[in-house]
Amino acid sequence: MHPRLAVSAICSWDLTFDEDLELWERLGVGHVGLFLDKLEAAPGGVASAAARIRDAGLAVSTVACRGFELAERDSWPARWRSLDAGLEAAATIGAHCLFVTAGTPGPLGWDDCVRALSDAMVPVRERAAELGVRVAVEHTNPLRRDIGFIHTLRDMVEVARLLDVGVVVEITNCWSERGIEATIADGADTFAVVQVSDYVVGTVAATERAVPGDGDIPLAHLITTICEAGFDGPFELEFLGPRIEAEGYAPAITRALTALEPMLPSP
Repeated sequence: MHPRLAVSAICSWDLTFDEDLELWERLGVGHVGLFLDKLEAAPGGVASAAARIRDAGLAVSTVACRGFELAERDSWPARWRSLDAGLEAAATIGAHCLFVTAGTPGPLGWDDCVRALSDAMVPVRERAAELGVRVAVEHTNPLRRDIGFIHTLRDMVEVARLLDVGVVVEITNCWSERGIEATIADGADTFAVVQVSDYVVGTVAATERAVPGDGDIPLAHLITTICEAGFDGPFELEFLGPRIEAEGYAPAITRALTALEPMLPSP
């Protein structure tokens, strides 16, 4: 397995944390992305799960977290408590970054969402700085207004610089953007991690992804472009949906890693 490749726990969506550990061991996966919801549901909670990841010797690309309800400021303290536990876990396991989705906009306009996200992230950034953890934000598909309001990589780079956070590049959500190569060249210094899956043209649901190589995204070109722009961080496999469920997590992950490895620069 290429050292820059990681497998997100999202890839095995219906498995528990314990089942993820067993799957990763069986497949020989040593570099993983974690999902805070699964850590919270694990026996003993987030701290115990983080200790088990550390003791297993797993490298960690990300701790993925749900974002804020941007229009509901009264809900932020509870989210801060969850994210604080996630940040402590990220520090324990030496995660490359912890990231959140940009957050549910509710009735807020785009500029008001940016201001709310900036306010919501203040204590997160401060605690992350204390712990030495990098924080990032992920842009989302326009169909996923339930989790985010930033729908282009270009906008995500702009907001990241404004908020002093990193960017989680979700290739499935930006591959067809106008001027994507120029956006990558301009924004590579903000990239914390690049998430990879594939998309079959004609699919009309944001959560129906495909194994890399099974769809229409020019993945090899984009990965090369991202690396040549100076990004030297992890590429994280993150897919879900009916195609993955039908094939099964183990064979889908195995095929994905086999397809992606030759697209990355030699270690």
